[in-house]
Amino acid sequence: MNTFKVSVKETTNNAIIKFEVNQFITQHQSFEFNNIDDAKTSPLAQQLFYLPFVKKVYISGNFIAVERFNIVEWSDVQDEVAEQIEAYLNDGGIVVEKTAETKKTAVTVYAESTPNPSVMKFVANKKIVTSLFEFTSIDDAKLSPLATELFHFPFVKSVFIDENYVSITKYDITEWQDITIEIREFIRSYIEDGKDIVLPEAAESLKKTDTHKDSHFEGLDDTSKEIINILEEYVKPAVASDGGNIQFISYDADTKNVSVMLQGACSGCPSSTYTLKSGIENMLKEMLPGKVEMVEAING
Repeated sequence: MNTFKVSVKETTNNAIIKFEVNQFITQHQSFEFNNIDDAKTSPLAQQLFYLPFVKKVYISGNFIAVERFNIVEWSDVQDEVAEQIEAYLNDGGIVVEKTAETKKTAVTVYAESTPNPSVMKFVANKKIVTSLFEFTSIDDAKLSPLATELFHFPFVKSVFIDENYVSITKYDITEWQDITIEIREFIRSYIEDGKDIVLPEAAESLKKTDTHKDSHFEGLDDTSKEIINILEEYVKPAVASDGGNIQFISYDADTKNVSVMLQGACSGCPSSTYTLKSGIENMLKEMLPGKVEMVEAING
């Protein structure tokens, strides 16, 4: 059984705090409850309304947002509320009954071209996964029902899923203009139907949970940690906007070589070699003088 972990996230409204869960607790549906009577179909929301400062509860995807009355400050109570939600979920508590009325939000998906002509990015208006995943074959995709379905299209070569988008790499047998609408509509209705994008145990099985990432990071040498921090801050946001990802693999202190893996749209992209050499390699040389000589990439 997968353990639920809950973290506290501030919002732009200081009366509202988001309690983010490390896995999805609704099937991409959203629910809003204004009082304890309103929350008859959500045992979790009812529990929260027993707290005298809870004004409104909103449950969606992988988070619970709670609005407070002014009798307390969130800083005084947020950790206890997070612990209470975590304990409730780990005890097998029901989040919402199947009969609960969803706050209907239409799913929209738009297609966005990437620097890699073989890859198209399909962006949803909601979060669909809590970690990134890449699948290069139907065998590889057992933990992702969505990727498995996408591989039934004969032109799909690989599937990359992150936060709120799916990047698809196609074979050359067809052109994007002939298949983009079909794929976009397929992904949109799949998400709207509330089907699993990846199975709940996927992050744990593939060692992609925050705990796995943190323990791996802690085991690295100082230079490797510095490289990862630079990639996270300066490089990942740019490659994510192009529908891809760059992942640190290793650092060799003797040769001063850095190995990274390119995923999604970056994998096999004609411009990625140039990006690596003129961008990432130069940046690491400049920010870590004397520690980096060369960056080499393997495609995911």
